[in-house]
Amino acid sequence: MAEKYKRADGRDYDETRKMEAKVGVVKRADGSAIFSFGKSQALACVYGPRQFHPQHLQNPEKGVLRCYYDMTSFSVPERKRPGPNRRASEISFVTSRALETVIPLENYPNSVIDCYILILQADASTRCAGINAAALALASAGIPMKEMVSAVSVGKIGGAIVADISKDEEDYEIVKDGKTIKSATDIPFAILSRSEKISLLQLDGRIKPEDLKEAIAMAKKVCRKINEIQKKALKKIKEE
Repeated sequence: MAEKYKRADGRDYDETRKMEAKVGVVKRADGSAIFSFGKSQALACVYGPRQFHPQHLQNPEKGVLRCYYDMTSFSVPERKRPGPNRRASEISFVTSRALETVIPLENYPNSVIDCYILILQADASTRCAGINAAALALASAGIPMKEMVSAVSVGKIGGAIVADISKDEEDYEIVKDGKTIKSATDIPFAILSRSEKISLLQLDGRIKPEDLKEAIAMAKKVCRKINEIQKKALKKIKEE
């Protein structure tokens, strides 16, 4: 039962790890930011809007947002092979989709906005940390945004719905019928700040409809807190 599950780090079910956000960390970029959930830390840099090359891919009706997600080789305990892989390509794609919904790309015909996301440290929830950093970097680059985008992973661990799962929780296992099986469901969400519409929802594992409703409600609640962290980071850079 959910009430019997205790998080190893003592957090409440709807409590994130310590969050930190900083804007303007790479001076040569048009916009940049760092966002972290505990030991998971993402750096995002934005360049553009600028002319899209090659020209045959230009769209005269609207611009393009391109996101590139990757992890540094030293971001995980076992050295990661340099360069993007299939997982990085998938996360790059869904990150672009999660963010482009709030950008009036029709204002930038034949143009591209490039957003590079690099994971400096990884302890689960890296795609969500990356989306939060990218949204901050886009805002700091002066890209008009209809709403801010905030992201968090919500999981079902040991029967409980919990926010911002760590790597240990992601790998949570139980013994059933003498077999050890993974018993964690991970659901990354991206939520728009005002309308609270969902611009990203992925599901790794299985979950009942009623539990999914609870997860969505928790994601919206936690993303309100994340949005406050984002707003404080943007306000601070304006004051400097």
